[in-house]
Amino acid sequence: MLGFLKEPVVVTAKINVSLVALTVLGLISRLWGLCYPRAVVFDEVYYGQFVSLYMKRIFFVDDSGPPFGHMLLALGGYLGGFDGNFLWNRIGAEYSMNVPVWSLRLLPALAGALCVPLAYQILVELHFSHCAALGAALLILLENSLITQSRFMLLESILIFFILLAVLSYLKFYNLQKHSAFSGSWWFWLLLTGVACSCAVGVKYVGLFTYMLLLATAGLHFWHMIGDQNLSNVSLLCHFLARGLALIIIPMGLYLSFFYVHLALLYRSGPHDQIMTSAFQASLEGGLARITQGQPLEVAYGSQITLRNVLGKPMQCWLHSHTNTYPIRYENGRGSSHQQQVTCYPFKDVNNWWIVKDPGMQQLVVSNPPRPVRHGHIVQLVHGITTRYLNTHDVAAPLSPHSQEVSCYIDYNISMPAQNLWRVEIVNRESDTDVWKTILSEVRFVHVNTSAVLKASGLSGASLPEWGYRQLEVVGEKLSKGYHQSMLWNVEEHRYGKSQEQKEREVELHSPTQMDISKNLSFMAKFTELQWKILTLKNEDTEHKYSSSALDWITMDTNIAYWLHPTSGAQIHLLGNVATWASANAAALVYLGLSLWYLLRRRRKIYDIPEDAWQLWMAAGGICGGGWAVNYLPFFLMEKTLFLYHYLPAVTFQILLIPVVLQHLSDHLCRSVLLKSMFSALVVAWFSWLYFVYCTFSPLTYGQPALAPAELRALRWKDTWNILIRKQ
Repeated sequence: MLGFLKEPVVVTAKINVSLVALTVLGLISRLWGLCYPRAVVFDEVYYGQFVSLYMKRIFFVDDSGPPFGHMLLALGGYLGGFDGNFLWNRIGAEYSMNVPVWSLRLLPALAGALCVPLAYQILVELHFSHCAALGAALLILLENSLITQSRFMLLESILIFFILLAVLSYLKFYNLQKHSAFSGSWWFWLLLTGVACSCAVGVKYVGLFTYMLLLATAGLHFWHMIGDQNLSNVSLLCHFLARGLALIIIPMGLYLSFFYVHLALLYRSGPHDQIMTSAFQASLEGGLARITQGQPLEVAYGSQITLRNVLGKPMQCWLHSHTNTYPIRYENGRGSSHQQQVTCYPFKDVNNWWIVKDPGMQQLVVSNPPRPVRHGHIVQLVHGITTRYLNTHDVAAPLSPHSQEVSCYIDYNISMPAQNLWRVEIVNRESDTDVWKTILSEVRFVHVNTSAVLKASGLSGASLPEWGYRQLEVVGEKLSKGYHQSMLWNVEEHRYGKSQEQKEREVELHSPTQMDISKNLSFMAKFTELQWKILTLKNEDTEHKYSSSALDWITMDTNIAYWLHPTSGAQIHLLGNVATWASANAAALVYLGLSLWYLLRRRRKIYDIPEDAWQLWMAAGGICGGGWAVNYLPFFLMEKTLFLYHYLPAVTFQILLIPVVLQHLSDHLCRSVLLKSMFSALVVAWFSWLYFVYCTFSPLTYGQPALAPAELRALRWKDTWNILIRKQ
C-alpha cells in the first residue's frame, strides 16, 4: 500500500517567464516611491473624504458613480489602520502621520501594474504572436499617463483593470467554446467575465460601455451558434441560459451586493443624508432617527405633523407659515390676497408644525381610540402656532402667476370665503384604503374646490423677496398631471395632539416626540432610493482650470497638473507618452483604411489575405477598436465637466491596436525578406523613440527629480500644455 512512497512526488509546471517578467516590471513601475509625494494629489482630495467617511461609518452619496470603487479605496485605508481623521480640504496639503499613504495608494497601484500582463494575455488570446503580445504589454508598461493615474488614490486604474480582465476572461471563454464547452475552465472564465463586468460598472458607470460591448459580442457569437447544425436545440438552450446567468443575472446580483455592503457599513447619519427621504434618514443612526424614534406610525385626526417635500433638492424644506402676510401689491403691480404667507422653509422650526383636522369636528386633539386618516379622506390643515387654516383660491401666486397662491386664511370680512378643504392622496399606496403613515407615505394634497395640488415650486425657481424672508414659494398647481416630486409630501415629525387649549398646545409643539414605533426600510427600498439619487443628483458643473473637451484628448492638447512641490520645481502631471498616443492614432487610421480597402475588394471577390487572417483582423478590431469607440464617443453626448483622465480607458484599447496593425503589416504587406528586415528595423527605432519619450517625461510622471525652469520649459512640447514654472 505504501509503494507509491518509493518514488519522489514530482510537480511540473509551465512558467511563462516573459509574463512573470512583465508583471514584475509593472509592479516596479507603479509601486516605486509610492509614498511620494506625502501630500494630497489632485482628486485624492475628493476620494479621501469618502474614505474618511467609511472609516467613521458615516453615510454619504457620491453622484459620480456606484460605491464599489470607493470601498476598495477604503479597504486600503482599513488595512493601513486609518482612523479617518484628516481634513481633505486642499490639494497639496501634507498628510499627517496617522494617514497610511502607502496603503491608501496600494490597490490602485496594484491594479495598474496588473494591466501590463493583462494586455499581454489579451493579444495571446486574440491569436497574435508572442512578439505582438510582448509589444502590447511594453506599451502599457511605458505609458506615462497610466503610470501617473495608478500611483495615487484614484479609480481609473482599478476601472481599467476590471475592463481588461473582463475582455481577457471572455476571450478565454470563447476560445474554449469549440473543444471544452461546459467544462470547469469554460464555466470559470464565463463567470469571471460577468464578475469583472459587474466590478467595472461598480467602480464607475463608464464601465458599462465595455460591458455592453462584451454583451453585444456574446450575442453575435451566439447568433452564429444558432446557425450551427451540429448543435441541438437543447444544447443551444443550455448555452443561452449559461450566458444569461453568467453575463446578466450574476452581475446584477453582484452589483446589488456592492450597495448592500455599502449601506451596511455606513449606518450613521451625516451631512449627505439630508437629500434622502425622511424614511431613509430615519433608518440611520443619529440625526433624524433621534428625533423620529418612537413616533406614532399612523396619522390620525388631531395629529401634529411636519410636512417635508419629497423632492429634497437642491435643498430639503418643510411646509411653513408665519404671522406675516403677502403684500397687498407686488413689485410688478399685481395684487395679492393679503393672506398669511405659506412657504417651504429649509430649516426645522416650530412654525413647520401643522394639525390634521376633521372638517366635521372642532377638536384639535387625537381621540381615543385614534381615528386614522386614509387615502381619499378630506382634511383641513391648521397651522399649529397661528391656528389658521391652509387655504388656496383663484389668486395668482407671487412668483408663479399661472399657479394659485397658497395661504393661511384670514377672515377680512370681504367676499373671499375660506377654501380650506384638502383631499389626501397617498401616491405610493398599496390599496385605496391605505392609512396615511408617518415618514413612509408620499402624499399629494388636492384642493377640493379648485383641484389644484399643493406644490413647492420654489425648489425649481427663485426664492421669495425680502417680504417673504427669502423662503421658498408654495403654490397650488393647476396642471397636476403625473406625480412630480415637488408635489409630494411626507410626514417627518409626528405626535398625537393632547392639548385643546392654544397655550398648552404651543408648549406641546415645542416639546420632543417620544412614542414607540419602528420604521425600518428594507434593503431594496434603500437601494432603489440611493440608486435614483446617484443617477439624478447632479452637482452644478463649473468650469475647471484643467477641464477639456473630448476633441482635445486625441491629440493630447491638454494636461492636468496633479501636484506641485511647495518650494522646488518638482511636479506631477497627467501627460501621456506622446509617441504612444501618436502611434495609437496612426494605428487606428491604418486599421480603418485597410478594413475599408479589404471590404471593397472582397465585395469584388478579390481576397487579398487568407480567410483566417481576415477573421483575426476583424476580431481584433472589434475588441480593440470597438473598445476605443465605446469608451470615447459617448463623451461627446455628456453634459458634464470632462478631464483628460476620462480618456484613459479608451486610449488603453487604442494602444492594444498598435501591435495588431504592426503584425498585420509585417505578415501580409511586407512580402520579401528585405522588406521584413527593414520593417523590423523601423519598429525597433520606433520603440526606442517611445522609450526615450517615456524617460524624458518621467520627472513629470513620478514627481522626481525636481527640474530647473529651463528643463521644464523644454518639456512644454505643446503651447496648450500648462507646465508650472516658478518665477525666479
